[in-house]
Amino acid sequence: MPRRWITATVAVLALVGLACEGSGGAGRPGRTPTPTRPAQAMTVAALGDSITTGFGSCLALASCARNSWSTGDGPRVNSLYRRLRAARPNASISTRNEASPGARAAALPDQAAAAVRAGADYVTVLIGANDACRGGIDAMTEVAAFRADVDRALAVLKQGRPTARLLMVSVPDLNRLWEAGHGNAVTARVWSRGVCPALLANPTSTAEADVRRRARFADRVDAYNDQIAAACRAYGSRCRSDGGAVHRTAVGLDLVNSLDFFHPNVAGQNRLAEVAWSASGLSG
Repeated sequence: MPRRWITATVAVLALVGLACEGSGGAGRPGRTPTPTRPAQAMTVAALGDSITTGFGSCLALASCARNSWSTGDGPRVNSLYRRLRAARPNASISTRNEASPGARAAALPDQAAAAVRAGADYVTVLIGANDACRGGIDAMTEVAAFRADVDRALAVLKQGRPTARLLMVSVPDLNRLWEAGHGNAVTARVWSRGVCPALLANPTSTAEADVRRRARFADRVDAYNDQIAAACRAYGSRCRSDGGAVHRTAVGLDLVNSLDFFHPNVAGQNRLAEVAWSASGLSG
């Protein structure tokens, strides 16, 4: 056969082979390319107070959002956001931290409205420490008012983002922090300067009035936690409570910063993130 015919025949066979390979014809289904699925988009929003802003976790008495147990993106805290990214590597996840230092439950509706505007798909809520700590023991937010504020916030979320999922986190057991630190002279001196006076005023006193005050504080925090769980149940299946898991977590001086001995340090934020993640149901 002339050389030019051999060359032409080889070229035609090669083209046919390429066409068959690209079409994934019968008998070779594994050759068909799998369409790329678009990444899932998701926005995580955090509502609450200074605990959720990472206050005091960056060696200054100021917010440090990168260390937030909820939405932090810094390398030192394995936050709920970072765990969610690891669990869902194909998802596109953004965050909004709407928490603010000093916030009480009364601030939640406005924070919830901001989360709605941000298009939140998942919302964490940790509130109540400032409602208990405000001023003296008689200034604590009444339980009914606390519940009403929480309900208003949840109503905003339900109306504005009805498909969003919620995680309601219990108030930490601050009385256990007092137990761990009141015998430390430095800690007691710092607390005496006005840190959570409803609980921590006269931290070394064993006078009956101070003992009763601390017991009233503990009872009020327990009542807040009961209402947080009840509000979540009333919200419906898209709300999940931590079942008191954060409240049951031991709080010691190793988990708070060395400036006010009250707000979580990096280790404390990590502990919060770990407990909240386990309660969230997002790991499954």
